[in-house]
Order: sequence, then structure tokens, then C-alpha cells
Amino acid sequence: MPTVSTVNRTAPLLLLLLWAICPTMATNWLSLARLPRSRPVSGAAPCARLRGLTPGQVGVCRARGEVMESVRKAAEMVIEECQHQFRNRRWNCSTTPRGINVFGRVMNQGTREAAFVHALSSAAVAVAVTRACTRGELERCGCDRKVRGVSPEGFQWSGCSDNLSYGVAFSQTFVDEPERAKGLSAGRPLMNLHNNEAGRKAILHNMQVECKCHGVSGSCELRTCWKVMPPFRRVGVVLKERFDGATEVRLTRIGSRPALLPRDPQVKPPAARDLLYLAPSPDFCHLDPDNGIPGTAGRRCNGTSRLAPDGCELVCCGPGYRAGRAEVVQRCSCKFSWCCSVRCQQCKNTVTIHTCRV
Repeated sequence: MPTVSTVNRTAPLLLLLLWAICPTMATNWLSLARLPRSRPVSGAAPCARLRGLTPGQVGVCRARGEVMESVRKAAEMVIEECQHQFRNRRWNCSTTPRGINVFGRVMNQGTREAAFVHALSSAAVAVAVTRACTRGELERCGCDRKVRGVSPEGFQWSGCSDNLSYGVAFSQTFVDEPERAKGLSAGRPLMNLHNNEAGRKAILHNMQVECKCHGVSGSCELRTCWKVMPPFRRVGVVLKERFDGATEVRLTRIGSRPALLPRDPQVKPPAARDLLYLAPSPDFCHLDPDNGIPGTAGRRCNGTSRLAPDGCELVCCGPGYRAGRAEVVQRCSCKFSWCCSVRCQQCKNTVTIHTCRV
């Protein structure tokens, strides 16, 4: 009968063997969003049972367990924000009904959709961990005390600035780990690492300053300010713009170093904040369960616009849509009631709804 020490020694080997047989995609940690809130996501035993993590991420989980609740929150943020940003597109970040591959096998391909998810994921981890620092939920970090002194604009740096450097460092450790474990000689790890960093830069380049005035009767004789992260919705908007302008690249070599350069030589090399992709996207028009693509049949679309991204001709892959009438209940005749509420009536209206043909 095996002893406890024997089991402890063989468990990591079995984990590595399972990972080799069934390679884990770098974004499979997003499946943490599917775990019930009552299930712990830290500690030696719980970390080993988190199926979406690579062996290296399991090691991070064990070593820095207090941060893992923030990682779970980040997974939820990614799914919610992705579905908001792409709600009117053919690919609308639909999720698979079960399993650890949340967005389906379309993430296996080096498409611009995969590029967006990687960038958004790395940003979400940085944001969630940084928020936990600011709220005092983590023992190893707090406010960024390096932001001190007087700014060139004349205000005093004070207060609790968001400790983005800590959140970014953890994001690099956790999110980038699967790519570094694979080695940096192939195109896909290089693509993922670039897009991961682009996601974090979307936070860094959109940091905001909040201030508070001090003085008699609000005279603002002294103004103290601190740095805060942008709302995550703003990060999503920025990365969606980068998605629309993403650069298709190919793997090449500069000397002995592998590099990604634009497939079209007329296109200028992408900046660190740009998104890169290696392969063209599928059209997402038709049902493809094997790759987690639900198709557009039955999707609502905008029948009054032809060229907009949510227009029926684009969403439905041609003029295959139909119009129907539906009754909706909306708030109407709203009045302000002193003090302090707004009272509205419920009105029924008939509206035209356009949906893609089945």
C-alpha cells in the first residue's frame, strides 16, 4: 500500500503526465469563472484540482494562494467584457456549455479573436489583482507609495495610488507562464506573449488622476492627487479598437532570434500596444460545434443599417434575415417625486425585431 509520502512525490509527476497527454491551452484558466463561489481556489490540494491550470500555474497558485480569488474574478471579467464588446459581431464571445475551454477551439487558432482574448485576459488579471491591493485584501501589497512629491502641474501626490506594478508583475507571472513553458521559438507563444503585454499596456497608457481639494470653503488652496486605473470597460474599448486594427504577422528570424513581422511587407511593424495574429479568422456564419462556433442563425441584428457591424447583412452573412413584430414593456411617463425618487409607468410598445434566418 503506498504511503502518504509516496503519493505526495508522485502527484506532481502525474500532473505533468496528464498535461503532456492533454495539453492545456493558455486561456483555459478562464474556466475558473465556472467554479461555484463556495469552492476554494487556493491551497495545495485545491490548486492541484483546478483543471484549467498548467503545471506552472498550479505552482503559482500554491505559492501565492491569496491572489487566486482575484484571478477567479478576472476570469469573470474577461467573459463579461468580451461579450459586451462583441455583442453585435458575428463572433460574440459565446461560451461553450461546459468544460475548461470556455470560448471553444477557436482559441486554438492564432486568429485576431484569440489575440483579443489573450490581451483582455492579461489586462483583467492585472486589474483584479491591483484592485485587491488597493482595497487591502492582499498581505503582500497595498497602495503604490512610490507616487510622491509635487507634480509638474503643481499638485501634491498623496492618497492611495493604484499599485499597478504589482498587478502587472503577477499577470506576467501567471498569464505568461504557459507560453514561457513552451519556449519562444514558435510563432504562437510569441504572438500570445506580445498580445498579453499589449493588454497590460492598455491599462498603463490610460491611467487616470483623481484629486481632492483642501482649503477654507473648498477654496482648493492645496490639491492632493493619486493615480487610478481606468474602468475595465475603457480597457475593453481600447483593446476592441486594437482588434479592429490588428496586424497579420508571420514567423521569421532576425539573425538567430525568432521574430514576428507583418505578412504584408508594405505594412509598418506593429507597436508594442498593437495586437498581432497569425491566421485568418473563420467566417463564424455557420454552426461548428467541434470548434465552439454557434453560427448566427436566430441572432438579432440591426435591419436599418447595411454597413454597420451589427447590420443584418454582415451578421447574417448575406440577406438571410427576417423581420417580426414583438411586444416589449418599457418605462414611460416618468415623474420626479419629492424627495427623492422617480416614478414611472409601464407601457407596452410593439417593435420590429430582425433575426438571422435559421
